[in-house]
Amino acid sequence: MFRDFLNRLSQPQPDPLTEDDARLALTALLVRIARSDNDYAPAEVARIDRITARRYGLSPFEATALRARAETLESEAPDTVRFTRAIKDAVAYEDRRAVVEAAWSVALADGQRSGEEDALMRLVASLLGVNDLDSALARQMAAQQ
Repeated sequence: MFRDFLNRLSQPQPDPLTEDDARLALTALLVRIARSDNDYAPAEVARIDRITARRYGLSPFEATALRARAETLESEAPDTVRFTRAIKDAVAYEDRRAVVEAAWSVALADGQRSGEEDALMRLVASLLGVNDLDSALARQMAAQQ
């Protein structure tokens, strides 16, 4: 199931993602950010669940199920560069900007800001085509949560 999804996402000109596929891809990106420092902390897991529940109007059970699917997708997804570029090509800018804010929220959830997470966040924002100003504003908004 995920292999077909990743193949579609990796096409030279991917079709826009369905709403469900976009949810899955963007949640998988949040999981990748959380795992980037090799400490997938319970606070980060809980933050991902809260973000997806609020963003997509999901129940706690549905948010947990989405995250579980996203964890599997993230583990099978190609390197961050190809995965993030594929999302960029298939998701509108405003959604990508909101994902950067959500990703900062996840990266900051455990109260520790690691070099690995900072580096990945800079890379992800750039690859998603989110400009530096919007990324900085997203980080500030995430820090206030």
